[in-house]
Amino acid sequence: MTTPEVADPVGDAGLPAASARPRGPLRGGVAGVVLITVAAIMVVAAVHLTQGTSSVGLFDLLNTSDEAMRVLLASRLPRLLAAVAVGLALGASGALLQSISRNPLASPDTLAVSSGAYLAVVAAAALGVNLPTLPSGGLAFLGGLAAAGLVMAVSAGGRSGTTRLILAGSAAALAFTALTNLMMILFQQETTGLYAWGSGALTQKDLSVVTQVGPVIVLALAAGVLLGPRLDVLGLGDEGATVLGVNVRRLRFWVTLLAVLLATSAVVIAGPVGFVGLCAPVVVRLAGRWLPGLLAHRLLVPLSGLAGVLVVLAADVSLRALFGGQSGVDVPPGVVTALLGAAVMVYLARRHRDGGPARRPPGIRAAAHRSRAVFTLFLAGGTALLAGAVVLGMLLGDTFLRTGDVGLWLQGRTNLGITFVLDQRYPRVLAAVLAGAALAVAGTIIQAVCRNPLAEPSVLGITSGAGVGAIAIISFAPAAGLWAVTGAAGLGALVAFALVYGLAWKGGLSSDRLVLMGFAVASAGTALTVLIIVETDPWNTATALTWLSGSTYGRTPLQLLPVAIALAVVVPLVVAQRRELDLLSLDEHTPRILGVPVEPARLTALAGAVLLTATAVSAIGVVGFVGLVAPHAARALVGGAHTRVLPVAALLGALLVSLADTLGRTVIAPAQIPAGLVTAMLGTPYFVWLLWRSRAGQES
Repeated sequence: MTTPEVADPVGDAGLPAASARPRGPLRGGVAGVVLITVAAIMVVAAVHLTQGTSSVGLFDLLNTSDEAMRVLLASRLPRLLAAVAVGLALGASGALLQSISRNPLASPDTLAVSSGAYLAVVAAAALGVNLPTLPSGGLAFLGGLAAAGLVMAVSAGGRSGTTRLILAGSAAALAFTALTNLMMILFQQETTGLYAWGSGALTQKDLSVVTQVGPVIVLALAAGVLLGPRLDVLGLGDEGATVLGVNVRRLRFWVTLLAVLLATSAVVIAGPVGFVGLCAPVVVRLAGRWLPGLLAHRLLVPLSGLAGVLVVLAADVSLRALFGGQSGVDVPPGVVTALLGAAVMVYLARRHRDGGPARRPPGIRAAAHRSRAVFTLFLAGGTALLAGAVVLGMLLGDTFLRTGDVGLWLQGRTNLGITFVLDQRYPRVLAAVLAGAALAVAGTIIQAVCRNPLAEPSVLGITSGAGVGAIAIISFAPAAGLWAVTGAAGLGALVAFALVYGLAWKGGLSSDRLVLMGFAVASAGTALTVLIIVETDPWNTATALTWLSGSTYGRTPLQLLPVAIALAVVVPLVVAQRRELDLLSLDEHTPRILGVPVEPARLTALAGAVLLTATAVSAIGVVGFVGLVAPHAARALVGGAHTRVLPVAALLGALLVSLADTLGRTVIAPAQIPAGLVTAMLGTPYFVWLLWRSRAGQES
């Protein structure tokens, strides 16, 4: 098939698309790029072989002593080949995914392929199933394929917009991560060491895994190269490709299978190595601005694989050069690639084009204006339901009580056993209620200011930043008191918010760009959290995982004081600012016309959201989706006016976290499911439904 000569289109992040074949005068330059890339890989690989935990260095390897050969064959060569295979697979996978979705931010990470494959591997380990390498790869492939199918379905294949793709991928990844963390908490002994492996660990026992999975990667890569001309035609658009004889649906199906197979093969070898599949193709596409011949898929796909090799090797070499050979064992190189990927996402998001600062996702609307009587009814009903949830939380758990026991406890007339149970239980119930209300109010503020009903603290990286600050204090200063943890969480949330807000500001606040920046900062925060945990105590991750999953376990009344104070301070201020929130949620110009100082009002409101999020995280850990679900449900019930949305959202948030905590303490008692995992599993289907609904609104 002959591909027509066309001008290089530009993706929605400003990158040239791969739709042109190499032009004659540029072939020498293309060959030079390939040779330089191969030479760079050889140099970095040579340095890589000289690094390790033993004293064997370059001269020992050159002298080929017996000890040097043993170290080379048993440790360093397997690690090098694993890095090569992982980089090749992820780079090529990212290039294929970006091409079929025509979206420069598509990758195994943003499509949750790696998270789905990781979940499948952890599930097998938790159930005690010890599979050989290739069957384990097949299981990971099914998990990754299911994840990719879900994300591509709700994001219209990624073609309907970068923001939708990122939101769908982050929602799916959060749900898969919640299930993965749950299995690692419940089956700690069976899954020992998988937490660090979940961020990409290149350490290999021998060459067996690489030699078994390597041929699969080579065959999948060759198939992707063979499909290159058809992918070039696909770059012309679905209609143009169909006219030229390409079966678009079938092509996307087979290319998706190949991309998922490559990504899951990398997971089998080294776990999910973050964002290599994003960075490598981006580098090649940027080089394609000066050498358009690089954008032909028969060169783009393998060259992206080589760029992926260079990224993985450079990350591993840099890690061990800066922190010593042992760090290559303790710290997953995926942490470094995730931080690099976050920087690339920031670059792409800064170049991202969207519908403008006033754009709202279609299909997600508030209810029509409700009467005061209806609002009062919902408010009273929500209060009654919350009171019932509090009573239920006091009664249920590993020990079932009766309402009479609670009544007697309030009078101080219960026996020691019941008194002990209720004394331990009531701070947990209050923690869930207060943190849920705080997160719901914070989400309401963020959605209004960002004019995006799909935004919330965790999507914008605020929760992740608070988690980094708190985990740092817990890990490095275990004797630190309550206020130190709260202060560190607040500082982390403030730094994350400042980064997201500052980077997203570009002649105005773009809601799409804000979400993309938030995803990048949240990914960097997750990588830093993994780094802190594996550096301080890599073999005892249950405590950190439980905290990061949002647990009320062991809470005391004193630990609830910060979030209670934050609610007491911020809520009256937000209520006083309700008119400004109503105007800010409309567009960029209306508040200015009506005399609202936009930037001071926006920063004041967001500062309150940051304070609420930080104190909620310090109280119960990281809990996602509450700030999304509660405000949206409140708007659906009582309309869009913040006078009504704020109290109803606070009630719904408190109700959601309270029920999640009670459910987690009861269903598998005496074992417990952290409340954050329950809210993630409950909130993800709702979030996916919102995305699907907005997609239907676009297609209608």
